[in-house]
Amino acid sequence: MTKLSPTSLSARAWNRLEALRLFTDEPGKITRLYLSPSHRQAVDATVAMMREAGCDHVSVDALGSVIGRYEGKTTGLPALLIGSHIDTVVDGGAYDGALGVIAGIGVVEALRDAGERLDFAVEVLAFGDEENVRFTSNLTSSRALAGTLDAAGLEATDENGISIHRALLDFGCDPSEWASLKRDPASVIGYVEMHIEQGPVLEAENLAIGIVTAINGASRWTLTVSGEAGHAGTVPMALRHDALTAASEMALAIERLGAVDANTVATVGRFQVEPGAVNVIPAKIRFTLDARSPDDTVRAHMVEEIASACKAIAAKRGVALTIDRFFESKATQMASSFVNGLSDAVSRHQITPRLLPSGAGHDAMAMAELCPAGMLFVRCKGGISHSPHEAMTAEDCDVAIGVLFDFVRNFKSAP
Repeated sequence: MTKLSPTSLSARAWNRLEALRLFTDEPGKITRLYLSPSHRQAVDATVAMMREAGCDHVSVDALGSVIGRYEGKTTGLPALLIGSHIDTVVDGGAYDGALGVIAGIGVVEALRDAGERLDFAVEVLAFGDEENVRFTSNLTSSRALAGTLDAAGLEATDENGISIHRALLDFGCDPSEWASLKRDPASVIGYVEMHIEQGPVLEAENLAIGIVTAINGASRWTLTVSGEAGHAGTVPMALRHDALTAASEMALAIERLGAVDANTVATVGRFQVEPGAVNVIPAKIRFTLDARSPDDTVRAHMVEEIASACKAIAAKRGVALTIDRFFESKATQMASSFVNGLSDAVSRHQITPRLLPSGAGHDAMAMAELCPAGMLFVRCKGGISHSPHEAMTAEDCDVAIGVLFDFVRNFKSAP
């Protein structure tokens, strides 16, 4: 990666990203799970970074989120929130989540260096439970601020049976205070999140940054195809009820239907074969569907088309089909004022604004329940994320922080 001048804002941001990279529970990898020892180290380092950058107040809340506040022209003004997460997947990358936190710190640092106070406060948020890896939970820390978390969420456990509640106590937090984290909407004027794209679109179009229009909604199913086992050598092809070939045809139909709309995707991510013997016709197949779209109406139509196609294939091939629809998440639209404001900031940097949806979930989904929200995507190499091969350039980091700073300085809250 290209090295920048040590006096530049983005160089300091790059150094902070590299510092966070070192906090891991698995040497040689980046594995930083929520409320783990490495997450504690990252929290402490983030606190120090926020103080160094000029935040007036820095604290760690009851769920382990780090909050750094830079006051406006007067103390106590409503705040524009800039945030993302500092937890990772197992053997993940250095920029997923962390980039957004470090970028927010960079904005505060730039305001401090310029001696500027705005007509609103700026708060930088470093959430801890976005990746949904250690616990059977999702967006716990951001949903608490948005006021959409319930007490049952703190009883989610990890593979060792340790609950979030217990882990928070061990982390040094007081989980009994979780309900008090809910923000008064009057105290917040919006939330903006910078994140690596985690996809290949920006790189394919040679663009450093893009503006998110919506975060995809998702439908997840388990489909079970039941056929009839038989001897691989004695049952004629025309008399078989092969669950695997039927399920394979269904998977191809899912691929076809997922590509009908440019903004939809449909994935078969898991395929389990029973009995799984080389000389036995497969009797049962379980496979999964993950279908996403930034438009819930489009997604609903797509998945019903998928269901109809799979049922028709089952009937044609003489196998039984059951569908368990186990997960449903609505799409989250980004506020038009944020999309427009970010587009204007991008244009002022002589870059063509590129609007695109986010296929992955983010803390912005939770925060949009509290206030207007927006997201800025940054190009990543090969579109690779959740991997040690995740990469971005210092030049793109420079552009992205500059655009975010421009957006914040010119921010006007919606009437």
